[in-house]
Amino acid sequence: MPRQTIPPQITRLVLMTVMIVVAYFGARYFLVPESFGQYGWYRADALKDYQALPIHYGGQASCVDCHAEVVKKRAKAKHQHISCETCHGPLQAHVEDPTTVKPPKITDPKFCTRCHERAPARPEKFQQVVLADHNPGQKCTECHAPHLPTEAP
Repeated sequence: MPRQTIPPQITRLVLMTVMIVVAYFGARYFLVPESFGQYGWYRADALKDYQALPIHYGGQASCVDCHAEVVKKRAKAKHQHISCETCHGPLQAHVEDPTTVKPPKITDPKFCTRCHERAPARPEKFQQVVLADHNPGQKCTECHAPHLPTEAP
């Protein structure tokens, strides 16, 4: 009875598979940080990296102390659950030095349309406009008060 030999294609295929598996585990050993997996599927040391970053956001509570009248207006509006920093940007520098650092006033219509431009993905009851048809060339703040959009400024 003749001796059966393994075809060379199978030998090469097995050898390539072994090489890929060894390369994968070798790369994984050298590239995956030690803290990976400590808190799930991410690097635990990333928390320390983020804690070391400077603070940019002041938080909603810091606005309430000085801007109580705006907070009262917003309490009646549909924008009541939106943070001040959503529109005005990071405000930590303003919180630390309110006389020198002023938050930007939003006047560009493209800013408002980030949320209010008509889009099929938005619910129908959400206030939407087509900027090209809705008072083109005008600023939104000419007709709408930003903190209470249902009233005129």
